[in-house]
Formats: sequence, structure tokens, C-alpha cells
Amino acid sequence: MSVNDLNFLLIFIWGFCDCQPITRIEECGLRCSQGFHCKLKANYEFFNQFCQDPPASLSRSVLESMKISTVMKCAKKKQCSLHLSVKGTVNFDENIKGVEICTLSLDTSQTQCKSVRLTRSKHKNSKKQKVEVQYNCFEVTVGQHVLVTLRTIRNYCNVKLEQQYYVPDCRNEDVGKNVPICIAGKLDYKMDKVKKAISIHVSDFLEDQDYHVRLCHKWFSCEDIGAHALIKAEDPSKSVSLQYSQVLPCLCIEGWSALPDSRRIQLCPFKNNTEALWDSVTYDPIKHVLAWQPSCPLRANVSLCMQSKTNDQCADLPDSSRAVRGKVEYVHPDTHPRLCMKFTTEHGSWIRCPFANDPFPGWTMKLETTTEQVQVIVTSQTKATFSVNMCNRTQLPLCEPLQKLPSLHVQNSDSVGLNISSDVCGSDVCVQGWRTDVNYSLPVQICNIPCPLPSLDHTSDNEKYLLLITLVAVFMVLVTTLAFIGHLTLRALHRRKLEHKSSLKAKVQHISSGLASSLEQRVSILYVRGEEDYL
Repeated sequence: MSVNDLNFLLIFIWGFCDCQPITRIEECGLRCSQGFHCKLKANYEFFNQFCQDPPASLSRSVLESMKISTVMKCAKKKQCSLHLSVKGTVNFDENIKGVEICTLSLDTSQTQCKSVRLTRSKHKNSKKQKVEVQYNCFEVTVGQHVLVTLRTIRNYCNVKLEQQYYVPDCRNEDVGKNVPICIAGKLDYKMDKVKKAISIHVSDFLEDQDYHVRLCHKWFSCEDIGAHALIKAEDPSKSVSLQYSQVLPCLCIEGWSALPDSRRIQLCPFKNNTEALWDSVTYDPIKHVLAWQPSCPLRANVSLCMQSKTNDQCADLPDSSRAVRGKVEYVHPDTHPRLCMKFTTEHGSWIRCPFANDPFPGWTMKLETTTEQVQVIVTSQTKATFSVNMCNRTQLPLCEPLQKLPSLHVQNSDSVGLNISSDVCGSDVCVQGWRTDVNYSLPVQICNIPCPLPSLDHTSDNEKYLLLITLVAVFMVLVTTLAFIGHLTLRALHRRKLEHKSSLKAKVQHISSGLASSLEQRVSILYVRGEEDYL
């Protein structure tokens, strides 16, 4: 059987035993089956440790079997002790005088042995050869690992039974409720975030014992952080208040009874508060070391990344990923404001940018474009060396190289320019620059490189601007002249139209007056003729 299989079997056995009640006994002692007398020897037989060759008449099965179990003896409620019960089956033989039972603690190497003398009963009908011997007074502790040995007296070589045994620990429900060192109590808490204090109340523990409470950081064990208190047995409140400095996921409340080797109970209510872990990023400007050390044990990866201008993405830098196995350091990083540390766990990712708000020396890169050329200008607050490439746009920080440009050496708070060939331009073409005098640098990219406009003549820019202004002025004068002429033409047309209307109106009036006069004359003549006829 492999070690892994053995461990699995032991875990299975422990898990099975956790549910089993422990047998109670009123008194411990020695007993043997009917037909035999058994008696403990007052003195341990030291010389029985040395074996001798068995006689030929001795049966090899003189020791038939051995069974081991745990029993519990209780003085009162919650005041119980554990004992080991060993039951051996012996085929009685004239060559043996009894048996010896020994327990060896594999945790402490402590040995306990008892020698039992066996005699056959004097009853006439007693012809039994098989006897059961049981001794249940071996006191043991919870979770103890023991080796039990059953051998004959006299001790014959290779005539013995051995068996390893695990005593149930405090996870066993029966043991956990009744053995004093397992009774750890119950913890309740309240937080005061303003005072940075945790109020702790203890219940269900041994009433006649003092009780320890402390705050600790849980790693493999719970490491003390200085906040500790002792609740006296006579204290009616059973409460205490402890100060804390920072709420971390490994911050725990630990409590235990003031008994030697008593079980400790831990309450870790801040397991999901991982946000505070990432705030311990430091930078040493003298040694040029960017570092982070976990305040709590965790499985995580740390990497450097470049935060986007919109702060919604952070692209990992190549060869910067580290698995957390303690302190993580990056020597000589670029102190660019967008250089960040990314922390990744199974629950997500968190970003911290240590140079974003502090006055660390940074650098910038920009383009200046004219009709004839494009120039890259790098400005740095500290002395630095830069590499610049022309490349095809890909996912940041990657960029497919097209043309390598000369290195730039920039002094403190200075700017250096570099002309770009007019042959390399376009929407997918980028200029990528980064520092080469550090171990971890941000590759800054500027894309959409404009293509210079073709020049038609060799006139200066001022002459071109003057020509442009002249053309604009001529155009405005022309537009104004045309508008004025149009206005005059419209006025003349409007006047002629008015004169024409007036002439027509006069003619109409003249014709109307002539017709009226003629009609009036005709009426007068008719009237005169009528009068003459009447007379």
C-alpha cells in the first residue's frame, strides 16, 4: 500500500470514528474470562524485554488476537478522561506464566507496561485452554498515536502481537463535548470600525477555568499580533475588547481554556476581505526596487502591467509574472505613472499603480507633424535612454517591427526629437518607444502616423499663407461686388414696374372719363327731344 493510500485510509477511519460514541466505564481495571484467575504484578518485569527462543512444544498461535478501543471515564459533566482498553485472546500453555501489555506513544515515546499473571481455576471441570484478558486503565490523550504490544511471559522471540492505534481527537463529537482540553467554547464578536476594536464574547466553556482570547494572523499556525486578554472565571460578562490595526483576510480571533494543551478555537470572519492585501506595495528609490509582501497566506500570481489611458485594461508586460511564495520584488522598474502591479487569484484580479499619484520621474512621447515631415519628441524628467521602433499595430504591448530607429539619450528634464521617414505612415503604423536603461519598461505607442503632404513649389510657409489670404480676400470682394450689382438691378426693375403701373392707371381713368362725358351728352339730347314732343 502506498503512502497516499495509507493517508486516505487513516482519514477515512478518523472521519468514520468521529461519529462513534465512546464507551463509558465507571472504574478501570483488569479482568479475564471464566475459568482463569488473572492478577497484575506489582513490579514491572524488566528482564521480560529480552526474548528467548521458544520451546518446540509452544504453539505459534499461543497469542490468538488483540483488540484495542477507547473508553471514557467521567468524574462529572464535562470532566471525562480517556483510557485505552486492550483485550487479548490467549491459548493457555504450560510454557507461559502470563502476558505483558505495553503501550508506546509514538508522539512522545512514553511507554506504559502491565504484567498479568494467569492461573487456571481450581474448579474440577475447568479444562478451558483459551482465555480473554482485558485491561482498560492505560490513560491516553486525545488524538494520540500509540503502538500496543501483547507478548508472553516468558518473552519468546517472535511470539507477540503489535498494532498501531489512533485515539479519537476533539473532532469526535463525544470527546469534544466531555474532555476538558477539547471544550474550547464559542466565540461571538462585534466590530467598531471607528475605534478599530473588536468586542468578543465567550460562551459554552469550562466555567471554573480562565479563558484566553487573542487576535492573530493565520498562516500555518496563528501568529500573535500583540492583542491578547485573559477572561477570569469569575468575570460575569465573559467579554473583552481587542484593538486591531488592519482588517486582513487572515485576521482571526482565537480562544482557549487556561488548561495545558487545551484545544484552541478560531474564528476568521474576514476571509473575503482581500482588498487590503494589495495596499502594501512599496518602492525604494535608492535601491530602485518595487516590492510587495503578502500579509496573509494566499495563492496568487503577481505581474507588471501597463494601464490603458481609460483605466479599463492593464496589459501584462512580458516575463514579469511571479507566483507568490513570499516577498515579490522587481529591480529597476520604469517609474512611469501607468506602470502597475496586477494581483490575480481564483476570485479575480486587482490593480495597484504605485507611481500614478506620487512625484516619481516619468517620461512622455509625442509626435509633431508638418507638411513635409513627422518628428518623434521624447521628454524625460530624469536621465534615460530610449529605443524607438516603427511597427504595425497589434495588441498592446506587442507591435510587429517595421523599422528600427536610432536610440535616444535624454538628459534631466530635457527633450530630444527624431525625424521619421515619410515612407512609413498610415492608420495601422505606430511609433513604439521604451526605456532601455531599466529592467521593466512600458512600451508607449502612438499610432495613425500621418503621411506628409506633397509640396508643389519651394515657396516658404509665409508666402503660402499670404497667397491663401489673398485668394480669400479676392473671393470676398468678388462676392460683395456681385451682391451689390444684383441689389441695384433689382431696384431698377422694381422702379420700372411701378412706373408701368402708374401709366396704365392714367389711361384707364382717361378712357373712363371720356365714356362718362359722351354718355351724359346722349342723355341730355334725349331729354330735350322728349320735352319737344310733349309740347
